[in-house]
This record gives sequence, C-alpha cells and structure tokens, in this order.
Amino acid sequence: MAPPPIGDQSAAAVIARFLKARGVQRVYGLCGGHVMPIWMKLDAEGIRIVDVRDERAAVYMAHAEALLTGGLGVALVTAGPGVTNAMTGIANAHVARAPVLVLSGLPPTAQENRGALQDIVHTQLVGSITRYARTVRHPDLVPQELAEAASRALGEGGEPGPVYLDFPVDTLRADVARAMQLPELFTRNALAPQPPHPQAVQAAVAKLWAAKRPLFISGRGAHDAGPALSALLTRLGAAYLDTGESRGLVSDDHPSVVAAMRGTVMGQADLVVTVGRRLDFQLAYGSPAVFGSAEFIRIADCAAELRDNRRGAVELLADPALTLQAILDAAPAAEPATDRSWVQRLRSQHEQRSAKLVQAMQAAPAGRDGRMHPNRALAALREALPDDAIVVADGGDFLSFARVGLPATTYLDPGSLGCIGVGTPFGIAASLVHPDRTVVVATGDGAFGFNAMEIDTAVRHRAPLLVMVANNGSWAIEVRDQQETHGKVVGTHLQFADHAAMARAFGMHAERVEKPEDLPGAIQRAMAHRPALLDVVVTPEAASSDAKSGLAWVPDLQALGAWDDAERNWRAQG
Repeated sequence: MAPPPIGDQSAAAVIARFLKARGVQRVYGLCGGHVMPIWMKLDAEGIRIVDVRDERAAVYMAHAEALLTGGLGVALVTAGPGVTNAMTGIANAHVARAPVLVLSGLPPTAQENRGALQDIVHTQLVGSITRYARTVRHPDLVPQELAEAASRALGEGGEPGPVYLDFPVDTLRADVARAMQLPELFTRNALAPQPPHPQAVQAAVAKLWAAKRPLFISGRGAHDAGPALSALLTRLGAAYLDTGESRGLVSDDHPSVVAAMRGTVMGQADLVVTVGRRLDFQLAYGSPAVFGSAEFIRIADCAAELRDNRRGAVELLADPALTLQAILDAAPAAEPATDRSWVQRLRSQHEQRSAKLVQAMQAAPAGRDGRMHPNRALAALREALPDDAIVVADGGDFLSFARVGLPATTYLDPGSLGCIGVGTPFGIAASLVHPDRTVVVATGDGAFGFNAMEIDTAVRHRAPLLVMVANNGSWAIEVRDQQETHGKVVGTHLQFADHAAMARAFGMHAERVEKPEDLPGAIQRAMAHRPALLDVVVTPEAASSDAKSGLAWVPDLQALGAWDDAERNWRAQG
C-alpha cells in the first residue's frame, strides 16, 4: 500500500510556508517518519535543512541561530527518543531565554495511547522548560498555533524562550482549510517596544546623578542597547561590567570597561544598574555580602530580569534601549556626582591586569609532565583572530581560561545552565549564519566529546569553523577537587585521545599539536582549510581560576568559596 499523499494545502506544507514567511532560512534537525511530511515540505519551500547526528545538537544550533540573528531558531526532531534527546538543548534555551521553536510529530491519532511506535506524551516532558507546549490534533488549528508559539518564543508579551509543538502524522498529511490560513497569521506583527514610564525615568536620573560610584551590568536583554548604553556610560563616567550574555555590547576600548576588576568594582559600587541581566549565581545573587550597601536600579523588558533576588530602588519594565535613551534625554545639564577618579583607577588597573594576562599567557610554563599550558594555545589562537571573530568557548576548566584569554565582539558559551558540549554545535550554526566571519570553537576535550560526532555535520554542510580542542585527558576541575577535598581521584581521568585522527576520518582537515612552537603554523593551515580541527595536547596540571574558586565543590550559600564565606559572615551579623 502506498503512503497517503501530502498535498500543497496539507498541515506540513502550511508549516513550511509559515516558517518561510517568517524569514526562517535554516532548520536544524534529524529525520524520522513522524516528521517526514514537514521535512520534505521544508525542502520544497527552499528552506535549508541542516541534518545533525543528535537531536540535542539540533536544538543547540537553533539556539545559536536565534542569538546571532535576533530571530527565531527552529529545530525539527522526530517523536519519542528524538524529543527526549532534544530536551537538554531545550533546557539550555529555557535558562538562556533563547527564542527557539521545536517541532516534532506523533503517531496517527487512531493509534494514540495504544502502544504505537514512539508513542509518548511529549508535552508533559517539556512543559516545565518551555514557554508554550501544545499538541495540535486538528489541521485547521495549525496556523494559529504556529503564530502563537512564535510570539511566545520571541517574548512578545512575556519572557522569551523555547516553545514546542507536535502533530500527529495524520494531522500533518491532512489539508488545512484555506479559510483558516489567514494572512495575518503568517506575518509577524511584532509589538512596539515599550517605552519607560516618565516618572520612573526621572527617579532613575535622580539616583544616577547622585551616585558617586555607579556600576552598570548588562545581560541578554540589553542586546539592542549598545549605542545608548555606551553613550550613558560616557555621560556618567560610570563603571561597566559585561557578562557572557552580552559580551561585545560595549567596546573594550571604552573607558568604563573594567572587566578585570570584577570583584573589586562589585564591592565598591554604591549604585548598581542591571540592564537586561538577572542577578544569578554569577553575580552573587546581588547579595549585600558582596555588593555591600549598594542600591539597585533594574531595567528589563521582562519580569524575570527585573526583580529576581534583589528589588530595585527604581524598576523600569520597558525596552532597555528606549529606557537608556530616555535617561539620557532627561539628564540635567549639571555634571553627575560620579567620582571619576574611582573609575579611572579601576580602568588603569584593568588595563594593567589585561596586559599582564597577555604576557603571562605567552610565557605560561609547561607542566611537570612536559605538556604545554593551555594558555599557550590560547595565546597563539588570539594572535590569529581578526577583530570581528565569533568565539565559542566550551568546557569546564578550559572555559575558565578561554573566556578571559580570547577577546571577542561576538561570544557564546554554555551559559548559566553550565551546559557543556554546546561548543561544536554552536560553532557550526555560527559559521552557517556568518560564513564571511571567522568562527572559532575553543573547547576542552571532555566538553568536545558530548557532540564530537557533529564534526561529521560540519564536513557535510561545509561549515567553515575551526575547532580547537584543549586535550588534557581529564575532567580537570573535578580532578583537582577530588585531589584537594577527598585525597583520591575517581572516574575523572580520560584518555589523551587522538581527536585529530577522528576528525580526519570524517574528511576534516585536522592536526595534533604537542609543542607551542608548532601552533602558529598549525593555526594558519587550519584557517586556510576550514572546517578544521586542532587537537592541542595540554597539561592537566594547570589550575584555572574556576578550579581555585570553590565552584567545583558547590558551596552552600554562594557559587564561589570567597562569596560563600562572605555570605555566612553577613548573615551572622544580621
């Protein structure tokens, strides 16, 4: 018996036309029978399908696409294990608040709840890590459900993040009534950016112009606010910290940037302004134990970034770019009370530390085992990167080295979920979105292993990225924690596996590098033959800042040991 036909008015065809109308150029996925109707209709509409080797990688790639384009990332995964495999990627997008649409299928409705192949209630599994999760059983409801899901993902009226829709395969084959294919559902009617309340703007101006040591910290929600933020920093002479969520938003050359003095400035500021940034573990939850008596101003376009952990003396629920510009427009002619000598000292110390870091990286000594320090690999890579490079950092221990060792105007990493393994998938998507820019993945060997098979995806799709694997043969942070805390290493050593040989087996240019002097030539050759992989053997003896911070043993009250001690002392005084 031949399978039923899939017509031009089928739900599958409508899904493909919807995505094309919304500007989707790529869908990341892994094929299966329950999504085959969508798969083939995407191809018919000219939407590129990037087929991957594991569904979580598909969601990671859609996540990166969303962050880099500012639009909707789309992943298509099959039923049952396709969805369960995708859940780690969905969870990461959930925590990162990335607008990702995940589509899947189900057995035909006549076989529902009868033990059909891959018959499982997906929406119950993903409900807690999505903004919207629905099964669409009637074809006529497909257009409106797609439109609603896309709006939820993009944060139109709420917090952005991943959404999920699935469809029984007979629904996908069925026609959607033409009357239900309303043109308004296929066009994004984006909400106008919300301006701030004038009274709240005046209250913020009063606080800012009275502060002596103002500090701005930006995050995901500030992605369109760079020009206004830079202008306000200049007007105030305030200090500024970026985060992995918004790195590159303000130029490193700006005199307000004091990233190398993070701990100092957090403890000295008397007014802290968060712009689209949650006060999570990376910012000590905003605790007075770390921030002292500082007041807060919170600026965000969604509640999740407005009032978590610390309430603001002023809270502005509005578009961050419009809010910062409104503050500038309402600024008095008088000079602010900012202690500019304070910021200048911090900036000078930041520059000194940054310069010292570069020198130290270039001269980092080998370990007692004779293997090179990971900073030598990063120093050589740093020299080869153009100013507009996209840097993806991944790993545990190696991430700690890479995030401070590699400058970047566009930067991606595992985020606050600590979702290591995103590196190669993120890099593949980045290189497809921006084939004209240099994309580099700097990853530890443990993190690389999670999605190492996506090397095959990179080769097949000619994704022009460079993957540098820092191969220390271990889960290094955990090894150090076990040695120092427990006196014994258990289950945290890996092999010094030949990742270059694996990459060559998939047709990728790859080299294994064991000596620092061989790095410049190897990097040059890799850049000329992307996609490429460099397997750089480094010592596991190098101790990163994260390895020394207490992060590995998970303190009770704060993420870092020093902050945990400060938190205990502060609570005891209360």
